[in-house]
Amino acid sequence: MKAATASIIAGGVLLLAGVLLLLESLGVLDSGALVWPFIFGTAGAAFLAVFSRSRANWWTAIPGFILLGLAAVIIATELWPGSAGDWPGWLFFLFIAAGFAAVYFREQDNWWALIPCGVMLTLALVVALPPGLDGTPVAAVLFLGLAATFATLAATPERMKWPLIPAAVLAVLGLSLAIQSTVTFGAMDYITALVPLVAGLYLLYYAFHSRRQPAHGQGRYRSHETRTG
Repeated sequence: MKAATASIIAGGVLLLAGVLLLLESLGVLDSGALVWPFIFGTAGAAFLAVFSRSRANWWTAIPGFILLGLAAVIIATELWPGSAGDWPGWLFFLFIAAGFAAVYFREQDNWWALIPCGVMLTLALVVALPPGLDGTPVAAVLFLGLAATFATLAATPERMKWPLIPAAVLAVLGLSLAIQSTVTFGAMDYITALVPLVAGLYLLYYAFHSRRQPAHGQGRYRSHETRTG
């Protein structure tokens, strides 16, 4: 976006915002519900316009969607002040997640953007849970959502293996908490304690086994050199 074009857009936004505020101060128009959503929405749209023009401008998707989210939350709370509940909160998290998702899909080398995207989606799900749920069920949803986030990293074209470790740990914790929140008899206390113990032992075994494999391979390679020499 050229500097002159950006200046025209910013000047127009500020001019219209000033007019709305002036009309409100004169009692002609109740613009309190319009000014800030208009400013945030226009600024967010401007960032997304810059985002759409060049792949190098991938970072503008983040402030663009955040500003659009702020505009949406203000409009929701102004239009439904008593019945909005918690849904403006998860709506804002969804907008932030959309910004990081746009960063990844614009340039897939930015695989890191999937982590905050997954975290924001998980928080949106946590906020959207029924008000009666708290404690263990909420923690289960949180851990399972984070596990899904790291598991998604392993499915990207980079084929990274390290995200599987935190994904497995978080999934075990999430499943343990989910089971504990649905079953109340005493034996489940032991089962939910054994699940992370078994998973931890397996991960330790996997780590030591992975470290020993290169040594065995190197030993076979040296013995092959001795025979051929």
